[in-house]
Amino acid sequence: MANGIVPVPPPVNEPIHAYAPGSAEKASLKARMREMLAGQIEIPLIIGGKEVRTGRTASAVCPHDHGHVLATWHQAGPEEVAQAADAAREAWRTWSEMDWEARAAVFLKAADLLAGPWRDTLNAACMLNQSKTVFQAEIDSACELIDFWRFNPHYMRFLYEQQPGSVRGIWDYVEYRALEGFIFAVTPFNFASIAGNLPTSPALMGNVVLWKPASSAVFTAYWIMKLLEEAGLPPGVINFIPGPGRTVGDPVLAHPDFAGVHFTGSTEVFQGMWRTIGSNIATYKTYPRIVGETGGKDFVFAHASADVQALVTALVRGAFEYQGQKCSAASRAYIPASIWPEVRERLLADTASIRMGDPMDFSNFMTAVIDRGAFDTIMGYIDAAKSSADAEILAGGNGDASKGYFIEPTVVQTDDPHFKLMEEEIFGPVLTIFVYDDARLDETLELCDTTSPYALTGAIFAQDRLAITAMSARLRHASGNFYINDKPTGAVVGQQPFGGSRASGTNDKAGSFMNLLRWTSQRAIKETFVPPTDYRYPFMGEE
Repeated sequence: MANGIVPVPPPVNEPIHAYAPGSAEKASLKARMREMLAGQIEIPLIIGGKEVRTGRTASAVCPHDHGHVLATWHQAGPEEVAQAADAAREAWRTWSEMDWEARAAVFLKAADLLAGPWRDTLNAACMLNQSKTVFQAEIDSACELIDFWRFNPHYMRFLYEQQPGSVRGIWDYVEYRALEGFIFAVTPFNFASIAGNLPTSPALMGNVVLWKPASSAVFTAYWIMKLLEEAGLPPGVINFIPGPGRTVGDPVLAHPDFAGVHFTGSTEVFQGMWRTIGSNIATYKTYPRIVGETGGKDFVFAHASADVQALVTALVRGAFEYQGQKCSAASRAYIPASIWPEVRERLLADTASIRMGDPMDFSNFMTAVIDRGAFDTIMGYIDAAKSSADAEILAGGNGDASKGYFIEPTVVQTDDPHFKLMEEEIFGPVLTIFVYDDARLDETLELCDTTSPYALTGAIFAQDRLAITAMSARLRHASGNFYINDKPTGAVVGQQPFGGSRASGTNDKAGSFMNLLRWTSQRAIKETFVPPTDYRYPFMGEE
C-alpha cells in the first residue's frame, strides 16, 4: 500500500430511485424480477470460498405466492460449522494483518457495485423473497446497504485516528487489532441491509466471520454473498452457513475460537444465546463480544397540540409499511381524547385506501408477511382482540394464507393500557391505540415508559414546544431512537445511529463508529527513545 495518509472518500447517503411510471429504472427492475421468477437456482454453502452441498435442503419461496419456489438451498450442520471455523482461522492470518485501506477497498467497491450493476439483482431478490414493495426494497437492499459500506470505512479511519498523547522522549500510540477467533453473524429476514452489515462490519475491522442468515431470507443473503465475492472479498473471511438455528448455533457457540456474536432477531433467542455463552465461558480462548439488536414495542405518543394529519400519516406509514415487520414499527399509540375523533376519522379513511398484493404491482402499499409461522402468530393477536371485551377492531382484522400470507392492516382500540396488544411484540400490521384523558398526560407518559420491556424506537407529536421538551425528558430512556413529529421508523446511516436498550438490545448503534469499536482489541504501545540506564532514582541519594 502507498505510504501516504490515505483519506476515505467522503460518504454521502445514496439517493433513492423513484421507479416512476415509464422510467428506465422501473423497466430494468421489473425485467430482473421476471428473470428471477422464471428460474430456480441451487444455493450452496460457501466455506473458504468453496461451494459446499450437504444434501439437506430447504426451499426459498415468495411469501406473497408461497407455492412459487425461487431456490433450493443447502443447510449447514455441525460438520460444516467446523469446516467454516477452520477456514476462518486460516483466512484470519492474512486478513487481520492486511492494510486497512485494502480492507476498506473491498467494501467501497461492493457499495459501487450495488449502486450500479447489482442494484436490480438485490432489489429484485428482496422484493421476491421478502415481499417488499419497490420503495421498501430500494431504501433497504440498495440505499441502506450501500450507505453501510461507504460510511463504515469512513468511521474506521476516524476510529484509528483516536490516539493518546505523548510526552517528550516517549511516543505513545494504540493499534486497533482484530479479535482472535471468529465472529458469529446472525441476521434477520426483514432487512437485507442488516443481513449485509452484520457480517461485514466486523470483517471490515479485520475479523473473520461465520454468517447464518435467516432461513426465510436465504435467497437475498446468497446474492449479497455473491456480490461480496465479486468485490474481491478473500475466501474464508466471511463463510456463508445457512441452516436451522440450533443445528448451526449450538456448535458455533461451543467452539473455542468463538470471539463474538453480531445478532439481530428476537429477544428470546438472544437471551438464550447469552446464557449459552455464559455457560461456555471457560471454553473460549477470549471473552466474546456480545452485540445484539432484538425486539421492540415501539410507540407513538401524541399531545393535544399535535398536527393531526402529520400524526395520522406517521401512524399509517410507521405501522403498516413492510407489513409492520420492522423492529421499529409503530405498534402502540397514545392519543389524547380531545383530538381522537379527528384522528380516528382520518386514520380509518387512510387505512381503508391501502392497496395490498403482489410486489410486482408497484401500486401496492403492502404485500405479504414472511411465512406461515408469522401469519399464525399475528392472526392469533388479532383473534385475541376480537374475543376481548377490552378491545375493538376499528379496521382490518382479516387474513388469507391461501396463496400468500396476507393480513389486512389492522387498527385496534383498547381501554386497557396493559392489554396484551399494548405490551407484547407482534411484528405484523397491527396498531393498537389507547385514548387517554388530556388531563392525565403525565400519568399516560408513565404508562408509555413502563408498559413495555423494550426500548427501541418511539415518537412524539406536538406543536407546543413546552410539551415537546417535557415529553422528551420524561421518555428519555423509553427508546434508543427517538423521533419528534415523525414516524418511529426509517433510521438513516450517518444520520440516526440505530439501536435500543432494555430488552431491545445492547444499543451498540449500527451505522456509527461505536459499533465498529466493539470489533477491535486495542494494543497500547509505548516507545522510549532514550531509556534510563541506572535503576536508581534521585530520591535515593539522601544523605
